[in-house]
Amino acid sequence: MINRSNVTQALRVDVAITQDMMTALQNWASMYINQAPWLTNGIKSLNLPAAIAAEISRAVTIEMEMTLTGSPRADYLSEQMKAVLGNIRKTTEYAAAKGGLMYKPYIAANGQIAVDFVQADQFYPVAFDSNGKMTACVFSDQKTMGTTYYTRLEYHAMTPEGYRIVNRAYRSSTKDTLGNEVPLTTLAEWADLEPEALILNITRPLFAYFKMPFANNVDPTSPLGVSVYARAIDLIEQADKQWTDFLWEFESGKRALYTDPQAFAKDENNKPILPDRRLYRLLDLNGKIDQPGLFEDWTPTIREVNILNGLDAILKKIEFLCGLSYGTISNPETVALTATEIKMGKQRTYATITDTQKALQGTLDDLLYAMDVWATLGRLAPQGKYSVVYWWDDSIVADHDTAFAQDMQALGQVMSKVEFRMRNYGEDEETAQRMIAMMDAEMKPVSLFDNAGV
Repeated sequence: MINRSNVTQALRVDVAITQDMMTALQNWASMYINQAPWLTNGIKSLNLPAAIAAEISRAVTIEMEMTLTGSPRADYLSEQMKAVLGNIRKTTEYAAAKGGLMYKPYIAANGQIAVDFVQADQFYPVAFDSNGKMTACVFSDQKTMGTTYYTRLEYHAMTPEGYRIVNRAYRSSTKDTLGNEVPLTTLAEWADLEPEALILNITRPLFAYFKMPFANNVDPTSPLGVSVYARAIDLIEQADKQWTDFLWEFESGKRALYTDPQAFAKDENNKPILPDRRLYRLLDLNGKIDQPGLFEDWTPTIREVNILNGLDAILKKIEFLCGLSYGTISNPETVALTATEIKMGKQRTYATITDTQKALQGTLDDLLYAMDVWATLGRLAPQGKYSVVYWWDDSIVADHDTAFAQDMQALGQVMSKVEFRMRNYGEDEETAQRMIAMMDAEMKPVSLFDNAGV
């Protein structure tokens, strides 16, 4: 990651991220790729950070659907969104691991709208509004050619004059520094970019920041998001160490026969020839032993149950701090299963998942706005309004069969047909009314005199 002071000096903007947040972000990123700072001296990893981020991502997006209707512009945007939705689980996992992710749309060379998925350690926030929404940001794009690093900084900012975009390119011999500025034409893929542009009549940024919906306990004054495992770092380290102890328990507890070297044939160097080097161990390579001919079996007691119980207790604490129900990463067979505990566990996961879904939905709304602006600027599709409907799976806490049966009983008493279809089929109000009218027409009794002309 380019040093923030380099970015500040190059573009003359103040990067709105503290050193504490930069350090935390780098730590989350290292943990996610299984390079946590404590994984030294033989400590093995359970790869919990990636597993936790993946589990939350799966639950958030497992049955997500988005429908765009209303005009040819809506149809065009729906087609452009396919790539975003096709990668939604992967990008949500990156956001969960690093606290956030940026969606940055642009007009591609083929005339379509492409979207860059910029991870949290690849952009630099610059400004926020009074509601904590990011209004200015610097994006970093780096290319490597041999031993030379080319970095492009792309600055987006809402200003009183309009929406400002600035592109600058740099060349360096080291990865984490910008080096000297070079023309954008230095690399063919940047040659068509404008050094500066000002877009008028923009009410929102042309990027969408997906922020994980957790309070920032690293820098409470920062509007930036934090990793889903930000509060469990020490426990994750303890879990890795406990897991290492578990592996060592089996490695050190392997059965062995300590044997007099004289019991074995010798090779040309007069060294004992062991039939199995894992099983047989020599008491004394020089044959200096008190009891010639000794064979002693060594089979220690393995303490795997105690170690695993300790590990499971740590995993449960990690689940609690990460907003997951017990049994998600811990042993589900050791989880208490009273009705109250099951309900509380589901509610904890439900709150985590639904809050993340709301954050993601707001981000996708911002992304659609930005894509709509680019479609207008590039004259890529006829102008028109669009309506978007989201569908999120809630099976984490909801028993759909039971809920459906309960709604059937309430139908016609305290629940209308429209509300029933909206709740159980994920339809918007207009679609529900149209389907009900269609069904009513099909169920209308047919009279012999309907077409008799009387």
